[in-house]
Amino acid sequence: MPTFVKIEQGKVDKPTFDQYIPAHKAYVQELIAKGHKARTGYWAEARGGMLLFEAASRAEAEAIVASDPLVQHGCVNYQLYEWRIVME
Repeated sequence: MPTFVKIEQGKVDKPTFDQYIPAHKAYVQELIAKGHKARTGYWAEARGGMLLFEAASRAEAEAIVASDPLVQHGCVNYQLYEWRIVME
């Protein structure tokens, strides 16, 4: 399955952002359970983070990102890329 990465930057204040973190973590757990090999984290030096996951197609990847609570609640701006792994 292709690998995709959502690079995001926060666009709301921290208290607003933080209220959706539990739902985001639950969503990522759901992706893991469904076999998408998802990983999520944030940048130590700046606002924002990354979601790395597998999807069958670009369309599925876009649907996965659109369902992320951080996206649904307007907490982040993001860019979605297909990442082609050269070495593992």
